[in-house]
Amino acid sequence: MAECPGGSSARAAARPARRTAPRTADDAPPVVLRARGLRKRYGDLEAVAGIDFSVRRGECFGMLGPNGAGKSTTMRMIYRASPIDEGSLEILGLEAAGGHNDRAIKRRIGVVPQEDSLDQELTVRENLEVFARFYGLRGETGRARAEALLAFVKLRDKAEVRVGALSGGMRRRLMVARGLLSEPELLVLDEPTTGLDPQARQGLWERLRALRRGGTTLLLTTHYMDEAEQLCDRLVIMDRGRIVAEGAPRALIAAHLPPHVIELHMDTAGALPEAVAALGDAIERSELLSDRILLYLHDPDAVLSQLAHALPEAEVLVRRSTLEDVFLKLTGRRLEEG
Repeated sequence: MAECPGGSSARAAARPARRTAPRTADDAPPVVLRARGLRKRYGDLEAVAGIDFSVRRGECFGMLGPNGAGKSTTMRMIYRASPIDEGSLEILGLEAAGGHNDRAIKRRIGVVPQEDSLDQELTVRENLEVFARFYGLRGETGRARAEALLAFVKLRDKAEVRVGALSGGMRRRLMVARGLLSEPELLVLDEPTTGLDPQARQGLWERLRALRRGGTTLLLTTHYMDEAEQLCDRLVIMDRGRIVAEGAPRALIAAHLPPHVIELHMDTAGALPEAVAALGDAIERSELLSDRILLYLHDPDAVLSQLAHALPEAEVLVRRSTLEDVFLKLTGRRLEEG
């Protein structure tokens, strides 16, 4: 049986949690990370512009936004790869500003950076055993820890394979295993699934869910809105260095938009606004894009027949509202536009 990091078995980690009374503010999990007025500048560019957020013990907290939103810059300040220009950043009870506690913080957090820094010439097992020495895990202790993590990320059958021969998904799982060597209290993951195919993404999600069930606190950045919805208990949406929304994924969607979206696609979008205007109050919000229009509403069935009559050649898609729709409403642009 594969052992989850921290000593609990994978089967135990997968058991449903015992039902308890709803938490109140007084018995909520303690905060393990708190940022207040956090800023980072590069010359005239303010990459992080005075953000406030907190992460509670045992949750998966996400930072969602396009490339250049300030997510990775925030992460580098958290795992102490970049100094803080202004503000306060408390990590596991230690103040990070000023750098005096960097060594103590690094001992207690695990990091899975966006960049692949694995040694291509070493085997999978050797990568873990060599890195384990940085945490004082030598000899049999280091080998045992590496073996447990290989089982957890499902790479035991690739233990003697050189890293250069692994697929992208396997390499990301190995990066997660490396980040867990010290049994961290907080695991920081910067864009963990960028560049992976859908199957590899799902495999990594499975491992992250197992960590979450086992009680590990996760902090991740992503520009995939489906990833944020699937994994995160709470999240912030960032744009141009600022936080534009914060909350649980479904709560954010419910707070900003009706539950359903109709997408109308046409080769020429010029006829769309006039046809939509005829629908009246049934449409609560609309967004005109280059080749389609998005209609936000509570009851799509009430207008589908009218749309079919008014725009018989339009391609119609009905879906639920997403975090990307929230981002579009708040910023006026889609996530992939950067």
